[in-house]
Amino acid sequence: MRARPQVCEALLFALALQTGICYGIKWLALSKTPAALALNQTQHCKQLEGLVSAQVQLCRSNLELMHTVVHAAREVMKACRRAFADMRWNCSSIELAPNYLLDLERGTRESAFVYALSAAAISHAIARACTSGDLPGCSCGPVPGEPPGPGNRWGGCADNLSYGLLMGAKFSDAPMKVKKTGSQANKLMRLHNSEVGRQALRASLEMKCKCHGVSGSCSIRTCWKGLQELRDVAADLKTRYLSATKVVHRPMGTRKHLVPKDLDIRPVKDSELVYLQSSPDFCMKNEKVGSHGTQDRQCNKTSNGSDSCDLMCCGRGYNPYTDRVVERCHYARHGRRLVLCLHLEATRNRRSGHPGRRAGTSKETDKIKNNLAA
Repeated sequence: MRARPQVCEALLFALALQTGICYGIKWLALSKTPAALALNQTQHCKQLEGLVSAQVQLCRSNLELMHTVVHAAREVMKACRRAFADMRWNCSSIELAPNYLLDLERGTRESAFVYALSAAAISHAIARACTSGDLPGCSCGPVPGEPPGPGNRWGGCADNLSYGLLMGAKFSDAPMKVKKTGSQANKLMRLHNSEVGRQALRASLEMKCKCHGVSGSCSIRTCWKGLQELRDVAADLKTRYLSATKVVHRPMGTRKHLVPKDLDIRPVKDSELVYLQSSPDFCMKNEKVGSHGTQDRQCNKTSNGSDSCDLMCCGRGYNPYTDRVVERCHYARHGRRLVLCLHLEATRNRRSGHPGRRAGTSKETDKIKNNLAA
């Protein structure tokens, strides 16, 4: 008789986990697609890992897109790891795709960032592929209607952002539009954050120009609209991650909507990332919540940012150590044949997180936001 409450609790916990299943970013497992898979026949689509049935169908009807989609998945991995290399949560769990831990399975701030970045990356990759001529179904973007400014003329080949957004949204949003795949709150959150990612991509479109003229006089410039690099979009989204808004799923009128938990007098802004569940501080290793901990991570003693030893090591202290690095720093050519490679031997001081118990909690994102506002 005593075991029944425990069974009920286990079932409720399992159900809670099931409502957060993140089908929406399982397609990032395409980053592991072997180079030997040619992706030139529709039957190859079934061999791709992490796709829901709607994405498999999109693969079959748009086979020429798939190399670009695979490239986008790989770019998401690199951009996320680069953006969070100096933080406690360093996006390392994204490489477990499609079998994520709870940091990305649930409606966390971290999953909000990954959904936004994934949506931006696939549209970015498709828009650039149109420009480079890699996709037969699209070409350069349209010529802008406004004048380019004095001494400038429209030309070149613009990134086809409109086509990238159209096809990227069809693919990345498909899992969230499948019935019976998680709670409505999680679907709304993920669709919202995906759109925030595409909005950040739109904002990255800028005018790029090339000079023409006698002896580089730049008397005329040919200009076009081009996207910034994905790392720049990721940096923008990281800023939004640091100021993300916690939301709840509440009735508003005849339907339920996501509203800010602490400021439910206003609707959610289209430009802000949102999350449903708070994250741990990621100080200690706990795979159940997707935390790898910060033990043995390098920290910067002189920094006031997220890579500082205070924040990275969570008040546990750190272990300083010295390593010796030999680098090639200069080449000296003697005559026509002999080349001497001179080396520089340098000593570097490094520090890594101490494995001891945490002395106290530290809100990493709050401190970074305060530094940004200063």
